[in-house]
Amino acid sequence: MVEKIKDDNVMFRIEDLDLYYNDFQALKGITMDIPANQVTAFIGPSGCGKSTLLRCLNRMNDLIEGCRVEGKILLEGDKDIKGSNMDVVELRTEVGMVFQQANPFPMSIYDNVVYGLRVQGIKDKKILDRVVEDSLKKAALWDEVKDDLNKLGTNLSGGQQQRLCIARAIALQPRVILMDEPTSALDPIATSKIEDLMEELKKDYTIIIVTHSMSQAARISDRTAFFYLGELIEYDTTQNIFNNPKEERTENYISGRFG
Repeated sequence: MVEKIKDDNVMFRIEDLDLYYNDFQALKGITMDIPANQVTAFIGPSGCGKSTLLRCLNRMNDLIEGCRVEGKILLEGDKDIKGSNMDVVELRTEVGMVFQQANPFPMSIYDNVVYGLRVQGIKDKKILDRVVEDSLKKAALWDEVKDDLNKLGTNLSGGQQQRLCIARAIALQPRVILMDEPTSALDPIATSKIEDLMEELKKDYTIIIVTHSMSQAARISDRTAFFYLGELIEYDTTQNIFNNPKEERTENYISGRFG
């Protein structure tokens, strides 16, 4: 039985979610509440469904041929993101995403941050300037790049590029930031900066992260969900998952016996 979170603190309510790639079932009956303004970590071995579930939350799986999703995903407890009246562009504005490999556009730091706003038709330079400064500050990058905003985003270091991608997501004022192994390609120092940033960002955003690193999940998340073979095996506070797991498979995974 998965614990229900109070309605006023739910960002996502997932009910009986099944996902198929043609005849293969990748997710099986996932039911869970994801709270607002916390960091929720998805852990589990490769191929367990954690990134697939993450991509359900902003309908990135719509782009995959042969993918079929059944069940409910409610944003803020009542907006059916799979409903016919859901604007997918608006959804992906509210639910931003940061990928495993930093993917800044081949343009200036400034233009990277304001790209989404310009697509929306916002051209006022005062507004754009304010958003650039605010977003880069929230992404803990402003002090490093403020004197060189015309520098190509692709010329930044790997860790800086990932923080630029976070700033680009923040610029659209999302409610949620999805992160798919955002530090797996980074060195320990850059990883530490991103982890510190997540702790700061959860004051304003809901963060959901897929990670292969048990130590990272233990360090930065408030709640942890363990997946195995497309099933949600256990979901609880991170402290309980790592110190007092209820399921033997969870204990075996976090202790390194398999995975």
